[in-house]
Parts: sequence; C-alpha cells; structure tokens
Amino acid sequence: MTETPQGHHDAPHPTRTAGLTLAEVESLARTAHEGQRDKAGRPYAEHLRAVAEGVGARGGTPDQIAAAWLHDAVEDGVLSERWLAGAALTPRTKAIVLAVTKRSGESPQTYARRILQTPGARLVKEADLAHNADPARLAVLDGPTRDRLTHKYATMRALLNLPDLPDH
Repeated sequence: MTETPQGHHDAPHPTRTAGLTLAEVESLARTAHEGQRDKAGRPYAEHLRAVAEGVGARGGTPDQIAAAWLHDAVEDGVLSERWLAGAALTPRTKAIVLAVTKRSGESPQTYARRILQTPGARLVKEADLAHNADPARLAVLDGPTRDRLTHKYATMRALLNLPDLPDH
C-alpha cells in the first residue's frame, strides 16, 4: 500500500468515506463545533460522539457514521452547504447530512419526508433522536423546555415510523 503526498493510502479502507477517514471527519466536526454547548450545557462534541456511536451500534455504514458526526454542522451554521458540496466525502454522506439538516420554517412533515426519501438518513436521525431524548439529558432542563422537547422528539419519531423509546 503506497501513501499519497497527503498521507492517504491508495488502497480502500473500511473506515474511509471518499477522501476523509472517519477519524478525520470526527476531528473536523469537533473543530467546527468547538466551544458550542448543547441545551444541557455540555460540550456539543459529546452529542456528536453519541450520535456517531449510536449509528455504529445500529449497524450503520461508514457513510452514515460520517454523516452522524456532521449531522448538525450545516444546520448550526458551523459548516456551509458550499463547504459540504466540495468536501472529500461520498455523495451518500453528503445527501444524508443535507437530509437531516432542518431548514428554517420547514414543517416537521416535510422534514421527515425528506429524511425518509434519502437512503441512510433515517438511521442517523434515529440515533440523533435517541440521544436527544435521553432522560439523563432531559432531566437537567427546566420543565417547560423538557416537555416541549419530549413532545417534539416523539412527534418526529412517529413521523419517521420509529418505535417509541422505552421508559427509563
């Protein structure tokens, strides 16, 4: 196996998604979201890691795991659609990221329909919703926020035909 000047091997690699390895995608996502916190005040990278691990645990492909690391990057404005279009990622990874990117003013039904129409996107959104709805994460939020988000996540799960989460 020879190495290119950029340090990439020219033979296929099971954790490579086009030109970037999953480790490179993770590093890029962590850097892009650096300093960002989730609603519970935790470093946002913890959420990205949990979603990527959730996708892997659900049998996701390297393309889906890469998309999990990047699933909020365009929506949060930390990476642009233009950057994504030119990134060394597979077309499938790019399509999944765009599918799970909620657009301003978009109805939950339209959002869910796009996810369902994009191969591989439902699994990424399933892992995202599972982590977002984790009772330990929700417990630190105030009651009205917790109730609003619980309803929002349950609605999206129903629109995506995902089973209800078990009670903890």
